[in-house]
Formats: sequence, C-alpha cells, structure tokens
Amino acid sequence: MEIALMIEGQNGLNWERWKRIVLAVEELGFVGLYRSDHFTNPQAPDLDALELWVSLTWLASNTKRIEFGPLVSPVSFRHPVWTAKVATAIDDLSNGRLQLGLGAGWQEREHTHYGFDLLDIPQRKARFQEALDVVTHLLHSDEPVTFNGTYYHLQEATLMPRPQRAGGPPIVIGGGKSILPFAARYANEWNVAFVPVSKFVTLNTHLDQLLEKEGRHPRDVRRSLMTKVVFGRDEQEVQHKLQSSGKTAEALQSAGILVGTAPEIKAQLDHLSSAGVQRVMLQWLDLDDISGLEAMAESIVSE
Repeated sequence: MEIALMIEGQNGLNWERWKRIVLAVEELGFVGLYRSDHFTNPQAPDLDALELWVSLTWLASNTKRIEFGPLVSPVSFRHPVWTAKVATAIDDLSNGRLQLGLGAGWQEREHTHYGFDLLDIPQRKARFQEALDVVTHLLHSDEPVTFNGTYYHLQEATLMPRPQRAGGPPIVIGGGKSILPFAARYANEWNVAFVPVSKFVTLNTHLDQLLEKEGRHPRDVRRSLMTKVVFGRDEQEVQHKLQSSGKTAEALQSAGILVGTAPEIKAQLDHLSSAGVQRVMLQWLDLDDISGLEAMAESIVSE
C-alpha cells in the first residue's frame, strides 16, 4: 500500500513551514503530499493559511518525484473553469504529478466570513455535479464546450493549452455514502476520511456496485483513506500523545485513527490494505515536528 502525507493548510501553514515539509516529504520516501483547501479552521483562532494553488505551484517547481494535490478543493469558492485551468497548468509544470481533488464544500464559518454561498445540501450537491461536468468537459474535450446549467454557463469555451496528459490530471473525489455516486461517475480515485475498516469495506463494496451501474470496472477507481496518525518512537511517546489528546488508543482506533509505535502502525496499515485501501494519506498536524516525521518515515515508509 502506498503511504502519503496530508497536512491542514489552514492550521498555521506559511511559506517557511511549507517549504520545509515539501522537501522533507520528497526526501523521505512518501509517495505524495496532500493538503486541505480552506481559509480558516471551523473554530477560532484564525491561523496562517497559505493559498492552495500558489503553494502547489512552488511544490511542482521544487520537487521531481512526489504526487500532490488538494484534499479537496471546494467548488463552493473556486469556479470550476479557473480550477480546471490552474490545475492543468500545474500538472504540466510538474510533468504529470497532480491529483485533482474536488469537493462540494462544507465548512460554514469560512463561507460566512469570506462571503461565499455554501447553499443547502441538495443545492450544494447539484452545484457540485455541474462543476464536475464543467471540469471534465474542459479537460477531456479538444472541441469548444457549451454548457448550460443552473450554476454554470459556458459558450464555446476552450481550455488552452490542452493538457499534456490525456484527459488532464486525474480527479479525486472525497466523501462518504452520499458522495459515492459522484465518485462512480467522475472519479479516478475515491478518498474517504476517518472511517474504521468495517465502514470502509461497506462503502467500498457499494462503490463497486455503483461503478458497475455506470459501466465502469472497479479497477477504474483507486481507493484511498485519509486518517490521522498518532505515532511514537516508543510506547512512552505514544502514551504522552494520547494523554495530550485526552482519548484512549482504543477510542481513536475505533474512529479509524492509526495509533502506536512503528510495529503497531504497520499492523494497522496491513489491515487497511487487506480491506482494499490502496493509498493512505496520514494526517500530520504538527507542522514543525519534522524530526517526528523523519522517524515515522524511517520506520514505516522506507521499509
């Protein structure tokens, strides 16, 4: 199973931290680096939140190996035409390493603070489907695109230059049961966050069924999981982190979070792999703990 890293871009990310993390992930052997796309956290205080696409442009120019992308970029405050155009340019700049994660949007606080319409859930889903139609038409069609929806309108629109990769960057769609129909129709990869193995298996099976209805093969869509990791070099460090969180290892693991020393984390990863997870994105919240990241990579990723 492939092991990537995921960080929260609104959780204090600035240029100094971003550059340090990017170069560490490139060197340490992780298959990729992903980050959220938010203006702020759901609750105060507001912290540094380095702009997503500018940060990914720097990554594309300063790495050679790792895959990367948003996990995920909301269409609620990013117009799909701009997203398709910027994503294609960055994918070309990186020689085809961008994974285009797209979502409907969910965080009320940032939409209220910055003046974007989140919409109610049915409208949000309808807008998301239109945005996916717009993005996929622009990426896949060499001919001008006309699209007349409720939320988006295109008249003989072209995406130029055309993507160097046929079809442009692969689309990643994240979410649970209600999002699976979108993944079955549009996604190259389905990602789900913070679910235990039993729930992942149920969702994964349901996605297979939906893919069959869409005339697609299960192999057409990669399956990935994003989850937090509580890693310690030894048991004492694990217990210290658990005490700081105020939760037991059992409680965290029941929520799909990985907890333990290297052998314990490896066993949990093997369990996920057996359940059908092909790539795991380990959420790393301490943006300054590069030594901890190095220790985890050395004991889990490189072996």
